[in-house]
Amino acid sequence: MADILIVDDEVRLRTLLSRTLVAAGHRPLTAADGAEACQTVRARTVDLVLLDLVMPGMDGLTVLRQIQQLESPPPVIVLSGVGDVGTRVQAINEGATDFLTKPFVTAELLARVNRHLGVPRTVSESGRYLTHGDLSLDTRRRVLVTPEGTRSVSEREAAVLAYLLRRVGDVCTREELLKDIWGFDFDPGSNVLEVCVARLRTKIGTPSTIETVRGVGYCVAEA
Repeated sequence: MADILIVDDEVRLRTLLSRTLVAAGHRPLTAADGAEACQTVRARTVDLVLLDLVMPGMDGLTVLRQIQQLESPPPVIVLSGVGDVGTRVQAINEGATDFLTKPFVTAELLARVNRHLGVPRTVSESGRYLTHGDLSLDTRRRVLVTPEGTRSVSEREAAVLAYLLRRVGDVCTREELLKDIWGFDFDPGSNVLEVCVARLRTKIGTPSTIETVRGVGYCVAEA
């Protein structure tokens, strides 16, 4: 059983999500706006956050930044009707663990919730920085520090690497990466992901942190 914070200004959605989580054996908490959400995560331990982006007052990205400043931030799944690539990338760069576009299927949401609750958080995070072994990624400036030097990475390269680092030990499928980073709901038959990973490997150096799981996707092994 996990304590899951639902942050959304829509009463009906908060109610639906609360019932869904209770039926799945979790304890839902709710916040109707960003300020209430920040107050909740500072006052008590939360295992996971379901976060809307477009809210009156403090928006979801601001809440996301506030959560990342906690000593041990919980995983955050963004639930948003704004599903363009730029918004997805920005949310991932700001610390989101996952992104699900509204409307969504509750079965898929529960699958993602359970997956992220079970993923060990072995990556060290401090604000905008992700550290794994001897690698450090500044997600805002898009700067990668490796044993071989400092490298600048593109917006998409930073988003892909951050996505993989936040799910260390978990295989990220090609479909997930194309959907969550590029916004493709289908395989476009392009090699954009493979090209991006190849560039990242070149910048990381040898040995590469990113492993290929043939026929499935990519993975960063636990340090």
